[in-house]
Amino acid sequence: MSIDRIDRIIDKYECETGVLIQLLLEIQHELNWIPPEAIIRINKRLKIPVSEIYRVASFYTALSLKPRGRHLVRVCAGTACYVRGGPRILDSVERTLKIRAGETTEDGKFTLETVNCLGCCALGPVVEIDGQYHGKLSPSTAEKLLSKYN
Repeated sequence: MSIDRIDRIIDKYECETGVLIQLLLEIQHELNWIPPEAIIRINKRLKIPVSEIYRVASFYTALSLKPRGRHLVRVCAGTACYVRGGPRILDSVERTLKIRAGETTEDGKFTLETVNCLGCCALGPVVEIDGQYHGKLSPSTAEKLLSKYN
């Protein structure tokens, strides 16, 4: 991670107000997380209090204050997915990746999260990987799906 990369992103927003969320999203997109160095840099360059930056970064689930893997795997835990076998899908994904929800693989390849709803209930159970939705999964199809990312 380089301060130069962070500074290039901040440069785009330096003369604007009300840009914190967009700035954090862009840093997240570039680095896969928001490191403490970025928060300090935003504070120094844009004079936004550190407490405000942390409050915003910790409020939005799209933002992460800890490193994420290159592939973000999100398993839906909403009611429709739950009753259609969502817990079995989560078990299968955890077993395949050898991590629990909320963790990142040691090699930094995958981060696994659960979400309350992905908004495509008719396709349940659903897994989202890097923004792509995969529905009507079984434990074995979830395993096969993950193998495509290895």
